[in-house]
Amino acid sequence: MDVGATRDRIREQALALFSDRGYATASLREIADRVGITKASLYYHYPSKQDLLVAVVRPLVSQWRDIVLEAEQGPHTPDAVRRVLRRCVDTMLAHRAIANLFLRDAAGMLPALAPLLDDLVETNNRLRDWLAGPAPSPEARIRAVAVQELLRAALTAGATLDDVPDDLVRQTLLESAELVLTTRTAP
Repeated sequence: MDVGATRDRIREQALALFSDRGYATASLREIADRVGITKASLYYHYPSKQDLLVAVVRPLVSQWRDIVLEAEQGPHTPDAVRRVLRRCVDTMLAHRAIANLFLRDAAGMLPALAPLLDDLVETNNRLRDWLAGPAPSPEARIRAVAVQELLRAALTAGATLDDVPDDLVRQTLLESAELVLTTRTAP
């Protein structure tokens, strides 16, 4: 078995076990057993449980950063906003298990994810600022925050949405996000 495939299997099993038992209570021995390797072999690929957790979460953070970089390089038009929102929703749907893991065991995970937190916070702030648009009004800034919270809350609802098809989740979230960003209140 090649090293890349083994690393992938380790990350998959770690995510499953972290989701089932929580990051703090899951052991590297259990992960190694699920993969069918020794604990020493697991340490060869990931020197610590923290390194393994960072490896599980890093793809989500990297994709999130890529979305923001692409958004910032283009114009802020209604079509661009829709495209960015679509990519955000698709990314969150693809990483729904990680989002649910944050809700289940945030207290245990946050200290271990310290190497990624500054990047994640900065990326979220940049996305919020881009969604608010150029020279945003206070209302536009509030709407951008509301959209981020709407997406996060809906996709981390866990069991509440597990039975809802991804296409319906995607469509509903995109429609809701666009409404939040574009609906104007009467003066």
